[in-house]
Amino acid sequence: MTTSAAQQRDWLRRFHPTPQARIRLVCFPHAGGSASYYFPMSAALSPAVEVVSVQYPGRQDRRKERCIDDIGELADRIDAELRAGHAGAGLPVAFFGHSMGAVLAFEVALRMEQRGGPGPVRVFASGRRAPSRFRPGTVHEQSDAVLIEEMRRLGGTDSRWLENEELMAVVLPVLRSDYRAVERYRSGPDRVIDAPVTVLTGDADPHTDQEEAQAWSGHTRGDFALSTFSGGHFFLEQHQAAVIGTVTEALGPFLDR
Repeated sequence: MTTSAAQQRDWLRRFHPTPQARIRLVCFPHAGGSASYYFPMSAALSPAVEVVSVQYPGRQDRRKERCIDDIGELADRIDAELRAGHAGAGLPVAFFGHSMGAVLAFEVALRMEQRGGPGPVRVFASGRRAPSRFRPGTVHEQSDAVLIEEMRRLGGTDSRWLENEELMAVVLPVLRSDYRAVERYRSGPDRVIDAPVTVLTGDADPHTDQEEAQAWSGHTRGDFALSTFSGGHFFLEQHQAAVIGTVTEALGPFLDR
């Protein structure tokens, strides 16, 4: 295996490779999350859609690698890996990102378009306010107890895991690094992509209100759609079928070919 191929295997995970795929959906995990979070989405969308999930350094089988605590650097590295793998390898590509992953999806889309190459045909931004809507945050500077309480407040993590000290010793440094990256992230209202944007948000998400979700419309020159679900930050776990339906409907023109 070449070095390039080995690196792509590290960064980009395909759970259900399929030659019948009509489009490739690159998925970006949330803060503290890993590529395997999108295994259910991959299974649900296969074989028409091939899901490629990004594995950030510092987690799961990459746990011995240094975490990257800067959104710009992380976006640069992911963009480079997608280029090395020729993105969709002839297929149209769409992006799906949740929380921190939505920011990364936007930043990588910007890089692809600014190079003059084909960018994603659509960006799905889930559980995250628009890039230009800044909220100050210092969670990454707080104690481990505060980080655990933040995980408990947002949901998405089995409460039994939060009581497992050995597991938390592995998870918390990764989460702290990701929070450092996203809490230091800044983006102006003038940063706009051509790709259409579909925003998915929970009506009780403490990190994103309706105005902040709607503000994504100012970051695209293409079509914009907003889907609101009941629930908090991890609403997509309560509404898996509906989220898959939203993605499938938005990608419909590519699936009908």
